Amino acid sequence: MAERILTRNFDVKNAHTLRVYRGGGGYQGWEKAKGMEPGVIAEEVKNSNLRGLGGAGFPTGVKWGFIPKGSTAPRYLVVNADEGEPGTFKDRYLMERDPHALIEGMLIAARAIGSHLGFIYIRGEYVQPWRILSDAVAEAYDAGLLGKNIQGTGFDFEIVVHRGAGAYICGEETGLISSLEGKKGWPKVKPPFPAVKGAFGQPTIVNNVETLACLPHIINRGGEWFAGLGTKTQGGTRLYSVSGHVVRPGLVEAPVSVTLRQIIYDHCGGIPGGRALKAVVPGGSSAAILTPDEIDIPMDVDGPKSKGSMIGSAGIIVMDETVSIPEALMVVARFYAHESCGQCTPCRESTGWIYKISHRIVEGKGRKEDLDTILDVAKRGAGTTICAFYDGAVGPYISYIEKFRSEFEDLIRSSAHA
Repeated sequence: MAERILTRNFDVKNAHTLRVYRGGGGYQGWEKAKGMEPGVIAEEVKNSNLRGLGGAGFPTGVKWGFIPKGSTAPRYLVVNADEGEPGTFKDRYLMERDPHALIEGMLIAARAIGSHLGFIYIRGEYVQPWRILSDAVAEAYDAGLLGKNIQGTGFDFEIVVHRGAGAYICGEETGLISSLEGKKGWPKVKPPFPAVKGAFGQPTIVNNVETLACLPHIINRGGEWFAGLGTKTQGGTRLYSVSGHVVRPGLVEAPVSVTLRQIIYDHCGGIPGGRALKAVVPGGSSAAILTPDEIDIPMDVDGPKSKGSMIGSAGIIVMDETVSIPEALMVVARFYAHESCGQCTPCRESTGWIYKISHRIVEGKGRKEDLDTILDVAKRGAGTTICAFYDGAVGPYISYIEKFRSEFEDLIRSSAHA
């Protein structure tokens, strides 16, 4: 079994407390980082091949470098803890079972980018993680790990924990920033990107919970070590949220070189009851669906992309042969129709239309032209909106129909003859 890095404390009693976290070597990364020059920290992270683990997969160290050189404006670090992608629950585990790993990662990132104020934007429905994380932040303040002149270093860093209000769109970084500013959670036109003009008009870096939790290990053991755990283009291990038809659903930590087949059959025990695998969503509901002959791929940023899908948030949803793909599409379509923020016409109108059509098909009132209508509407709207929400919705719309068209056609045909 590969070394557990992000989950090493998950089975340790009271690992969410500062005493136990420190007893297991916690905050040693910060102890090392506070003596390093900010540029050296950033270079170590670049060498690690750490990619954003919230969905976009952008190189973390490179992202930090987009803050304008020489800018004297306040810089903010924002943690995207608004984990709303269906099928994803990894950040919840981190905040509940190892919250000081996130706080330590924030300290390291803040020193690297020169930030003195950080925000944790946590999903509104995550009540228990919010309580545990807030207690951990208070502990860190009491221990002098946060606040003014931290441990006599002259470095100041404050953390504000901010609860969201239950909108999926606030997982998009500019929508999150709008909500943090007290506005409606609408995404903003880019450029300017947040690193140039983000929260409250100032340079802002938005990083995911899991991404930041990797930093203490990178600083402790070196970027080269972390890079060596993964593939050529992505370092480390990551957390895979596995749900659906597997014997052992739950959270799996594995090197990003692990294949989707290994996750399903080796880590999660395969399909229960001797049934056959029918389809897999590899990266949260926005990822295009894969068929059983497409699962021999590494689960890094490039593996699912090679099959026309994406790793996204690494939320893996497994479907066995009993699943109706038309019903699965209807459920996904209902979600996107409900969560569209309504700002852009193609997204607002198309998500509603596609849900109505998919619902009609499942109800037994489908028409033979419905499938091509969905595909046409989906493809016409892609790339025309402010944020990636609609592009994410298009992935399942198109892939479910194109890969399982005969199942849709059989349902429409049988309904017509009923």
